[in-house]
Amino acid sequence: MTLLGSVVGFSFFGLASRFGQLSIQKRNLMDNPGGHVLAMAVFGFAGYWAHQWDERAGVILAEKRAEITERRERRLARADI
Repeated sequence: MTLLGSVVGFSFFGLASRFGQLSIQKRNLMDNPGGHVLAMAVFGFAGYWAHQWDERAGVILAEKRAEITERRERRLARADI
């Protein structure tokens, strides 16, 4: 998932959650647009954080796979001797 897709997707989820919150309270959905912007910004930041976390997890997993492969090769080399 791209960075832009994550941020925009989470932002729209934040907007939807804000609309849900206002509809539960039976308030006008367009009463305070600043609240919508704030909710979108907070959820957009959460999307940015989730994207960075996913990228870092991929790097860590690749490093661990390489480490495991290296250990297996050393173990096989010792077993052949």
